Amino acid sequence: MTATEQAFDLASERGELEAMTMNALKRRYRQVSGHDSRTRNRQYLVRRILWLLQAAAHGGLSQEALARAAELANGEPEGAAVRATPPRARVLGVVAPNADGTRDERLPRPGHAIVRRYKGETLRVTVLSTGFEFKGERYDSLSAIAKAVTGSHINGFRFFRLVKVAA
Repeated sequence: MTATEQAFDLASERGELEAMTMNALKRRYRQVSGHDSRTRNRQYLVRRILWLLQAAAHGGLSQEALARAAELANGEPEGAAVRATPPRARVLGVVAPNADGTRDERLPRPGHAIVRRYKGETLRVTVLSTGFEFKGERYDSLSAIAKAVTGSHINGFRFFRLVKVAA
């Protein structure tokens, strides 16, 4: 197979992938990689699948590159898998929104609850030091909780009626 034919195959594969539904893309990713994808980012999945297919067609990383990666993995065993993505900030203990320690003054202190009635249901959100807890799930923002409840985008402070009134 010539380089031109390989490029054509890659281009046709890209066209097929871009025409797939998200569920079909996730199934194809599982076929190619051997594990499930945690993302629903279409562009990322298409690029990652194409990269994996291209690596399979051309042999992937050289033995020297794999040995160097193992060496850089800080003493991990020879056969240890090298991370393809960095760990999430939550795992590292990084506080994303207010890293400087300041909190939005509209929020109650960590441990306190925000309570609101919505469509006959009482919603109870616990304020955490690095986010919020609602129905046993952790959320990074009140807007994410408001979207989970209403199904549409809405400002979390407005939904939970935490907006300051002008004096």
